[in-house]
Amino acid sequence: MNYSSTIGLEIHAELKTTTKMFCNSKNDPDETRSNVNTCPVCLGHPGTLPVINKEAFKHVLKVGLALGGKLADFTEFDRKNYFYPDIPKGYQISQYKYPLVSDGELNGVKITRVHLEEDTGTSLHEEGDYSLVDFNRAGVPLMELVTEPVIHSAKEAADFARELQLLLRYLEVSDANMEKGEMRVEANISITPNTQHPTPNNLGTKVEVKNLNSFKAVEQAIGYEIKRQVGILERGEKVIQETRGWDDDKDETFSQRQKEESHDYRYFPEPDIPKLKLSELPEFNVATLKKELPELPWIKRERYLRDFSIKSNDIEIFVQDRKLAGFFEATANILGEKKLIQLAANYIINDGVDEKVPPAAFAELIMMINKGKLSSRGAKDILAVMFQKGGLPAEIARTLGLLQKNDEKTLVKIVQQAIDDNPKVVVEYKSGKTAALEFLVGQGMKMSKGSANPAALRKLFVKQL
Repeated sequence: MNYSSTIGLEIHAELKTTTKMFCNSKNDPDETRSNVNTCPVCLGHPGTLPVINKEAFKHVLKVGLALGGKLADFTEFDRKNYFYPDIPKGYQISQYKYPLVSDGELNGVKITRVHLEEDTGTSLHEEGDYSLVDFNRAGVPLMELVTEPVIHSAKEAADFARELQLLLRYLEVSDANMEKGEMRVEANISITPNTQHPTPNNLGTKVEVKNLNSFKAVEQAIGYEIKRQVGILERGEKVIQETRGWDDDKDETFSQRQKEESHDYRYFPEPDIPKLKLSELPEFNVATLKKELPELPWIKRERYLRDFSIKSNDIEIFVQDRKLAGFFEATANILGEKKLIQLAANYIINDGVDEKVPPAAFAELIMMINKGKLSSRGAKDILAVMFQKGGLPAEIARTLGLLQKNDEKTLVKIVQQAIDDNPKVVVEYKSGKTAALEFLVGQGMKMSKGSANPAALRKLFVKQL
């Protein structure tokens, strides 16, 4: 029997702010000392009161605008109650009924909601029968994004997570480094026999796989879980609704606990934080926030294709690396012509050219190549010098004798010498073997020490023969 898989994602991202979500303790993901960025508020001492971090609030609103979501006018925070050693208060301040953002779309995937909450501490499980807790992370601003259950493959899920990470970095709201735990993915997976076409009311039993900390883990864990659930149904058994973890070493999911429902957390409005009406707060004005948005990744892709007509793989490299994209665009603005811009893109991608070379000097090099003043080999040699010592390409070319020879008188002598030295190859060429011509051109390039224009050489060989 064939099955359809349905996947929804919940993604947490730590936000880039100077201080934590509800106190003035430092938000520093690179801190190596335990429990130094703490205070009575984030440690949950009795009598302390939380105060909202405006910058974190603004970050989530910008994400919502970028996603084309609906920003809430009225919002409030809620207490999510559960007991765990890394939750110092015995509850987490989150948002339940009134999230900051609802709806929206990214990478063709519909978004349910985006809300703001505080992160938990970090449990460190030492050898032996005890664990330690580091509260440096407790209270760090945390964005949670929930997708609709509209993803149908492990690859689609991983691609969505990659695009979200890219967006967060473009907006500069989060570094979203998965290896540091700054972005964590949870996947809700269910399968349905193809005889029962999946609908919102018939998606099979949902299993959540938590804390996936790499895109590879996202793809592998979802793929494994789909196969596991298919195996259960094929044996005539029932899939249990539960929360599972991912074992990177064994490449398999493992059971952690039965899945909680929202009522298990006994949500109620946070009494220590005022309810908010965004239209009454000028710092969250939508028009102002929109002006602060950068060019978004998908808009940049469209512009590069439209304005420069470069290869899609090259576009993706520039979209992923904004510094490199800045260097490319500075060069493109000098060159102007699409033909020259495409040549520049090829050299940037294939030869690792970056901002260490001034755009004006690199543009001059591209124009010299286009005019036939330099061979490809000569251009690479000049680039190496520009990387190491700097300098202008024309001066370097003259110093190293790399300017391509185009004058016919000089090249005819080289062509004749190559013909005289290779009579057997000449016979092969005349008998119809076109590869013989390329050999002769190669010999001519050797004799000129790479300074001859290969196109001019080829033309002269054909003429002479």
